[in-house]
Amino acid sequence: MRFHRIYLASVPALVIAAAITACSSGSPTSTPTPSSAPVSSASSSASASSSGSASSTITSNWETFFNSSTPESKRLALLQNGSTFASAVQAFASSPLAAAVSAKVDSVKVTSPTQAAVVYDLKAAGQTVEKAATGQAVYQDGTWKVGDGSFCGLLKEGASILNIKLPAACS
Repeated sequence: MRFHRIYLASVPALVIAAAITACSSGSPTSTPTPSSAPVSSASSSASASSSGSASSTITSNWETFFNSSTPESKRLALLQNGSTFASAVQAFASSPLAAAVSAKVDSVKVTSPTQAAVVYDLKAAGQTVEKAATGQAVYQDGTWKVGDGSFCGLLKEGASILNIKLPAACS
């Protein structure tokens, strides 16, 4: 009986932790469009053959997005179409679990000048809750960001537990 209580208590926490970090292994629900702004050096180095600079930028931005001490405004700037998800990000940030979440990027594979696959480990309260999770980074408005398709995937999975209304962009 004790095992069942511990297990059942941890399931919602893990779903919330995953949702707070805005990642999932699902495919994106929208296709990123290239920025109309001039291509920066980070984007220029995004080809599969010279992705070192892009990979380090993606790693830094991804880990910053998942860092519990990152201000909401910075998180929105690091999320594809971030302003569309402001209320959802705010709801996650108000959760006590948000203070215990982090991610460590294991690898980045730049697949085009505007997309990259990210493999990372997700931690909550110092414990790895998902190893080798996958997500997508997109290049938008001159910045590599966490893909909104990944974010929507988690919102759909955790909305009922979190009591959060799904943004229209996730439908």
